[in-house]
Amino acid sequence: MAASGEMMDYQEFFTSALERLQSERRYRVFADIERLAGRYPDAIWHSPAGPRPITVWCSNDYLGMGQNRDVTRAMVETAWRIGTGAGGTRNISGNSHAIVGLEIELADLHGKEAALVFTSGYVSNQTGISTLAKLIPNCLILSDALNHNSMIEGVRQSGCEKAIFRHNDLDHLEELLRAAGDRPKLIAFESVYSMDGDISPIHAICDLAERYGAMTYLDEVHAVGMYGPRGGGIAEREGAMHRIDVIEGTLGKAFGVMGGYIAATRAIIDAVRSFAPGFIFTTALPPAVAAAATASVRHLKASAAERQKQQRQVARTKSVLSAAGLPLLDTVTHIVPVMVGDAEACKAASDRLLDKHGIYIQPINYPTVPRGTERLRITPGPFHTDAHVDSLARALVEVWTALNLPLASKIAAAE
Repeated sequence: MAASGEMMDYQEFFTSALERLQSERRYRVFADIERLAGRYPDAIWHSPAGPRPITVWCSNDYLGMGQNRDVTRAMVETAWRIGTGAGGTRNISGNSHAIVGLEIELADLHGKEAALVFTSGYVSNQTGISTLAKLIPNCLILSDALNHNSMIEGVRQSGCEKAIFRHNDLDHLEELLRAAGDRPKLIAFESVYSMDGDISPIHAICDLAERYGAMTYLDEVHAVGMYGPRGGGIAEREGAMHRIDVIEGTLGKAFGVMGGYIAATRAIIDAVRSFAPGFIFTTALPPAVAAAATASVRHLKASAAERQKQQRQVARTKSVLSAAGLPLLDTVTHIVPVMVGDAEACKAASDRLLDKHGIYIQPINYPTVPRGTERLRITPGPFHTDAHVDSLARALVEVWTALNLPLASKIAAAE
C-alpha cells in the first residue's frame, strides 16, 4: 500500500492481474479475422506479418447464415430504408416495427404466446433468470452444475436461494426437489452443453418438474436453428417445447446475426418486459439487425438443407479425425472437442495450426472448462467441404506429432 501522502499506483493492480493470467497460460489473444461473404469458412487473418488466407473451424455461426443472401439483403435494405441505430430503449422510441415482428416469429418458432428480444444471449439469461426468480416469492433455483456463466450470473443476481445439481443427474435433481418441499422452484438447464457437446434429458427433467411443482427454464442457444423440423431446438426435436415454461435462445449463433431472447406465456414475457433492468435500461437492437434475424429465422423454419449439410459434415469430421487417432470427446451433437489437457499445449497447438496450416481453432482453457480438460473445440458447418475436412485432419496430426501430444482413440464423454 502507498504511504500517507504518496500516490497509489493503480496501474499495478491491473498489470499484476494480467501477469497472473499469463503465468497460468490463460491470457487470451484475439485473432484479427476478416470474414468474406460467399467464401465462408475461408477468411483473411490479419497477422503480424500481414494478411493471410485461413479456414475458420471454431465459429458459432454454425450454419453460415451470417452470409445468407436473404439475411444480408434484409439487413442492408432495412438500414437504407430506416437508418442504423434503434433510437433508444424499447420504452423510448426504440420499439421498432422490425423488432416487434421478430418477436412474433420467435414466439411462433417455439410454440409460445410471446417472446422478448434482448441485446445478446448473455443478457437474456442474466436478466431473464434474475427477474423471473425475483418475482417468485421464496423461489429456490435448481441449476445444472455445467450451466453457462450467463445463467450462473442470472441466478446470483436474483438473490434467491440456489441448489446446484450434478450435471444431468436426475437422481440428484429429484433429491433436491424433494427436500425443497412445497416452496416455489425454478429448474434452469441447457439443451446442448457447448463444451462437451452433450444434451440434457429434457422430458425426464420436465417429469420431475411436474411431479414436484417446479417451473422450467431451458437455454437452447447451441440448438436453435440446428435441431427440430423448423429449427426450434432440441426441445422441438424431442416434442417437449410445450412442457417448458421459458425457452431462451440466441440470434448470434446458428441464426448468424446478433441478440438473445426468451419465449413463454404472455404473462411471463410481460412481467420480464416490465421489471427487468437489463431490458428496460438498454438501447434496443437496431431495426436492420432485427430484420436480418427475422429473415434468418424464417429461412430456417422452411429450409432443412443447412441442417442436413451441417449434420453430414459433422459426421464426416468426427469419422475422419477419429480414424486419424486424434483424441476426440465423443458427442451426439455438432460440437467436436479435440482434447489436449494442458493450457500451454492447447495454446501451442492452436498457434501452430494457424501459423503453419492456416487453420483457425481457438484454444479453450479454464475457466471456460475445468483445468486439465483444455481442448480445441471444432464446429463443422455446411460450407466445410470434404477437402476442408481432410486438410484439417492432416494438419492436426502434424501438430500433435510436432508437439508430442498423445494420439489416442476416441474417449468417452464425461457422464
